[in-house]
Amino acid sequence: MTETHENESVMARKFERVCEILEQNKYDSNKLIPILQAVQEEYRYLPEKILTFIAISLKVPPAKVYGVATFYSHFALEPKGRYVIKVCDGTACHVKNSIPIVEAIEKKLGLNESKRTTDDMMFTLETVSCLGACGLAPVVVVNDEVHSLMNPEKTMAMLEKIVMEDAYEPVAN
Repeated sequence: MTETHENESVMARKFERVCEILEQNKYDSNKLIPILQAVQEEYRYLPEKILTFIAISLKVPPAKVYGVATFYSHFALEPKGRYVIKVCDGTACHVKNSIPIVEAIEKKLGLNESKRTTDDMMFTLETVSCLGACGLAPVVVVNDEVHSLMNPEKTMAMLEKIVMEDAYEPVAN
């Protein structure tokens, strides 16, 4: 199979799933946010071509769909890694040294302010304003798992554990 044909096949499968999501929401433009949430849940971000497809399918201007996708910080327009690491830098976490945690993660994963996802698409690092767990500060969330009272050493051990466990998971086709 040629690379172009493979890319077309992958894109067709993507649009097939988007069509299912649109059908589940009865192509109702008033359900744009739940549609975008479901699409992002499926793909871990909102590809530009899919945003345009959603706009056409809902009969709304693409600017409206893009506007919603860029307005809410929950939505991502760039691909994210399998493991999204959110480090809280709200007041409680900042005072309890969340910045050294961010710096340790950046150093370990080769990330910086302009590069937030590893080349292998395994990790994405985000710094967030508040996770609502001030009593557990500093807090690091990996996907939906909360890790409390963190420091750089505990964070590095957590990353090593993720890498080891991920290496043993079977690869899905």
